Amino acid sequence: MGKKVVVVMPAYNAEKTLKDVVERTPKVYDEMLVVNDGSTDKTKEVAESLGLKVVSHPKNRGYGGAQKTGFKKAMEDGADIILLLHSDGQYAPEKAPSMIEPIKNGEADVVLGSRVLGKKYAGGRNAFFEICR
Repeated sequence: MGKKVVVVMPAYNAEKTLKDVVERTPKVYDEMLVVNDGSTDKTKEVAESLGLKVVSHPKNRGYGGAQKTGFKKAMEDGADIILLLHSDGQYAPEKAPSMIEPIKNGEADVVLGSRVLGKKYAGGRNAFFEICR
């Protein structure tokens, strides 16, 4: 029996980017859950028009709050693997298969991706990624 994969997408005012990210995400998941984090645009409507499950916060709780809500709901829905994906396209959704496969194959418990590895940044939080390479 396969493992249930749920993509959790925190979304705040993502009506202009959400559809593109969803269309670019390879279908390696069983369910996609959008956490509409108090958006004032049509994020919820766009997500629903794409057939996605939506959980909405009445007001913005921030990225961390949206993550927590998404993780909790995914676990309640029986997720074995959760892939966190930004709804604004800042991470490449095309990488989903390479993120999920090591977990499905029992090679890893957690897989982390970085959009800055291999790039040189001076100071700030991005320096952490250079150190950890």
